[in-house]
Amino acid sequence: MKSCSILIVEDQPFQYMYLQHLFNELGPYRLEVASNGSDALERLKRQHFDLVLTDLLMPGMDGVQFIQGLATQRSRPALAIMSASSRRMLMGASLVARNLGLKVIGLISKPVNLAALRDLTAQLPALAKAERAPERWIERNRETLQAALCNGQIQAWFQPKKALSNGRIVAAEALVRWVHPQHGMLLPCDFLPQLGEAGLEEELLWHILRQALLAQERWREGGYDIPVSINLPTHLLNSPDLADRLHDFVVQRNGVPGKICFELMECSTPEHISNFYAGACRLRIKGFGLSQDDFGKGYSSYMNLVSAPFTELKIDRGLVQGCHNNEELAQALTSIIGLGRQLGLTVVAEGVESAQELALLRKIDCTQVQGFLISHAVSSRQFQQLLAQDGPATVY
Repeated sequence: MKSCSILIVEDQPFQYMYLQHLFNELGPYRLEVASNGSDALERLKRQHFDLVLTDLLMPGMDGVQFIQGLATQRSRPALAIMSASSRRMLMGASLVARNLGLKVIGLISKPVNLAALRDLTAQLPALAKAERAPERWIERNRETLQAALCNGQIQAWFQPKKALSNGRIVAAEALVRWVHPQHGMLLPCDFLPQLGEAGLEEELLWHILRQALLAQERWREGGYDIPVSINLPTHLLNSPDLADRLHDFVVQRNGVPGKICFELMECSTPEHISNFYAGACRLRIKGFGLSQDDFGKGYSSYMNLVSAPFTELKIDRGLVQGCHNNEELAQALTSIIGLGRQLGLTVVAEGVESAQELALLRKIDCTQVQGFLISHAVSSRQFQQLLAQDGPATVY
């Protein structure tokens, strides 16, 4: 098996010699060192690396400028950031990278220790495997996407939400998947941008809502009454009668509006902020639940949270991942969860991937969690199996 190649960007000779020593203890990695960002970018033009580990505080081109330059490269290796600066500085730099489309796999405080590099290198085999996977070439024109909606290839899969009070599955989020006949299972990132460009987001909303109602009916037959959350791009609130049409659609199919929660997404914005508040209020008037999605990411704000009639607050995974070993993240989560509870909201932490994150969220009184630690998104029939494994049906 080919050994992974790593480029260290560090201006201090003693530091990069120390890092080389630590990496040599961990495995037969192919290491190269660049003493500044400009040199590193030149090397990246000539050679592929699996991982770049960069310092932030460097003379000349600093680490943030290097990250911005890295994002323009044709080859984009995984990125880890190290610094003697505050943890908030590391988090800020990582947000720069992630919003430029880079894959950040580690934030390391100096002095670097062996355990931190071991956690970093443990991720490299999976990254190399993903890189070797064949690229999916998909015809993504409007006709192809519309046909996939009509013939059942684009499906609602369901990720469970568990209550931290008793560990039971208490709700689900409907997540879209494309079961492609040639390319296999495609995730939203593979086709949602093109679907939005084709103007099919509202058609997708009805499609997912229909499948969610069918799933709820099947689960009720087994004795499980499970609310389902559905993503709703906020620009659809430009339609003044959307709440009426959603209500009629649900009731005509024997659904219960109170068992459907719409998660307002930040991927788009209404033409006017009044459309956002009007749409949010009318969805609640019609009995639907309403969630502020991805709180802590992008432009979600306290003003929206306290001004719109939300019933649920979803904390973005960026605030959850690594919270158990980041005191500032833990403090932020404690504050947000406390505010949500004071406002009478169900507080859901998404992106939970480790037992340590789960333990902290339970300690600071989060209401519900979802994430890979609990379960990936599954089909409605597989979700029913998860319910059966979770415990006996709840009388309703």
